Amino acid sequence: MTASTADQHRPTNPQEAWDAIQQGNQRFVHGTPAHPRQDIDLRTSLAAAQRPFAALFGCADSRLSAEIIFDVGLGDLFVVRNAGQVIAETILGSLEYSVEVLGVSLILVLGHDECGAIRATIDATEGKVATKGEFIADLVGRIQPTVEAANRAGKFAIDEVTELHVKDTIDEMLTRSQVISDAVKAGKLAVVGANYKLVEGDIHPLLIVGDIK
Repeated sequence: MTASTADQHRPTNPQEAWDAIQQGNQRFVHGTPAHPRQDIDLRTSLAAAQRPFAALFGCADSRLSAEIIFDVGLGDLFVVRNAGQVIAETILGSLEYSVEVLGVSLILVLGHDECGAIRATIDATEGKVATKGEFIADLVGRIQPTVEAANRAGKFAIDEVTELHVKDTIDEMLTRSQVISDAVKAGKLAVVGANYKLVEGDIHPLLIVGDIK
């Protein structure tokens, strides 16, 4: 496969990118992955430059292997991950790079059920701190306002907190990054927040910002 052949199948707008993400996830859920764009020729053609169609900002959990759960191949996703998908300057810089330099059409912010970082923050909020790491405490501190807001709204279940955290993450990203918010306003980019179900393997959209269905 040549680079030009690969580009024929590359989504070029937010709707096409979101459709490709959903279709790949459904192949994974049903156990019929196509394992696209993983051959030797494509690997060679991508060596000089990358042209991903979407960026994924997700939790670093080992069960969320992005290229597997969305059945995509080399050069398709620009993946940024940390525990609990917590916004930081380096995260925003990476996502801005994916939009401004690489030209992705979609940013997917992906949480998941039974998230360890969310659980640690809930425990800390309840006074049950089980970890001693300085930087774990910093990560928990960044999630804690969402946990407290959820509790004030009468939401205490971990999945309820996770859904709110995904939405808060998108709000912070769009508020702090002019590059990303301008791209959404221009119709060049959409942002989707979703939750991944570990047992079923499928994603559930929680928030869509941009011109997609």
